[in-house]
Amino acid sequence: FTTLTKEGLPIVRYRTRDLTRLLPGTARAMRRIEKITGRSDDMIILRGVNIFPTQVEEQILKCAGLAPHFQIELTRTGRMDDMTVHCEATLNAAEEGARAASGQELSHHIKSTLGVTAKVLVHTPGSAPRSEGKAKRVVDNRPKEG
Repeated sequence: FTTLTKEGLPIVRYRTRDLTRLLPGTARAMRRIEKITGRSDDMIILRGVNIFPTQVEEQILKCAGLAPHFQIELTRTGRMDDMTVHCEATLNAAEEGARAASGQELSHHIKSTLGVTAKVLVHTPGSAPRSEGKAKRVVDNRPKEG
């Protein structure tokens, strides 16, 4: 890894695409960085708002009736981009009424914290695809421009 200010010892630079910031109030020779908030290649731009899948995951974890298995689907209707969050209900909230309430709660959390409206579909427990290694959290079905 490397120093962020190009001062000090020369070190090989790697492009990790990790997003962080320098902490204020640290000594010039001993710069510290904040906790890594995400990766630039995971970022979604939806209606001019930068969204990270980890931000959506934080909101899912706040909802009691939802399991941490989710997938974000991006589509385009006309000229507007839409985000649909597919997530799973927990075993104790598997009935239809509880799933609908959890979906409305998550939709409200996403709107209030991220500033975008998302359609939330809460599925039965065990219906989300499981993967080994890094989970594919974002499915971008928007047509490519260019």
